[in-house]
Amino acid sequence: MEEVSLKQKQAFKEILSNYRVSQHAMKVLHDVEYVVLIGPAAGGRNTIINELVAQHDFQQIVSDTTRPPKFRDGKMEEDGVNYFFRTEEGMLEDLQAGEFLEAELIHNQQVSGTSIRELEKAAAAGKPAINEIEFGGAQNVLAAKPDTKVIAILPPSFDVWHDRFTGRERITEEEFLNRVRTAQEVIKLIRNESRIRVVINSDFRVAAQEIADYVGGKEQSKEDRQAVGAVLDDFETNFEKLMSKA
Repeated sequence: MEEVSLKQKQAFKEILSNYRVSQHAMKVLHDVEYVVLIGPAAGGRNTIINELVAQHDFQQIVSDTTRPPKFRDGKMEEDGVNYFFRTEEGMLEDLQAGEFLEAELIHNQQVSGTSIRELEKAAAAGKPAINEIEFGGAQNVLAAKPDTKVIAILPPSFDVWHDRFTGRERITEEEFLNRVRTAQEVIKLIRNESRIRVVINSDFRVAAQEIADYVGGKEQSKEDRQAVGAVLDDFETNFEKLMSKA
């Protein structure tokens, strides 16, 4: 398997450490309703987004990334469908111009982010824009657009997550541990950020309906909040056990 690397890592770190969106980007943000999904890898975010686009009239936002396409779910990822696969130079230029809503250094080996051009498409269509982003971008999005609905997608248990993740793609042990460390940070963010709504993905259609209801103004029930708390506890307990053996 080809190792993914980032040649201009330091340049990305410098611009991302003090990133500011452009005035043009701020105007676009004002004109669009925006929903973002965060969560551990293999949580089912893409499947839920596909359902929301097909059945609930959302507009999908396709992220930009510096990594190459992967062979996933039996086929190679497509440019403009799964991601816009960008050169490092092209992404750096757009970041310098403030033409991303957010961008993140992921697993210390690639940069992915949400381009303003994609949000312009959703605003022109008059539809709620929906995207999946890395967890580190959530607070940047909320800072730039406080009315964004940030939703964390979690599988119903650690065991289900582990089975989904290991069955999705072939990765090295170190890469898996990197994903676990990232997932730990996701759970920590959920615990500490009250503006994040959590949806448990036991069935993608049910999860999509819950998101559509939330965007429409429906509050989360007490029972659902209790279920979320139990799932978070389960993940934290198993992460601790796993990392103690690493």
